[in-house]
Amino acid sequence: MIQIESIKIGEEVYTGLKVETKPAPVVIINGNKGFLMCGYLNMEAADKSGAIAVSISGVNSFDDLLNKEVTKISAKARELGVREGMKGREALKFL
Repeated sequence: MIQIESIKIGEEVYTGLKVETKPAPVVIINGNKGFLMCGYLNMEAADKSGAIAVSISGVNSFDDLLNKEVTKISAKARELGVREGMKGREALKFL
């Protein structure tokens, strides 16, 4: 199953994408410049392509992606001020 959802945080609206896979889903929230992604997706590939990406491990839902702590950051996201340990919700403001 594929789930696409509008996620409103304050005045901003983001797009969430969740793909049910086994043993856990792939979860992404797309921002205006970059995206939050689950730990399944490859940060090395994101860096090589110049993506503004933030990775959060151990997520199963959009709420998890917003409320858990950032574990990996692409170089471009770091330049915008994203740091490890931020909650996904906070990091999304930079993206």
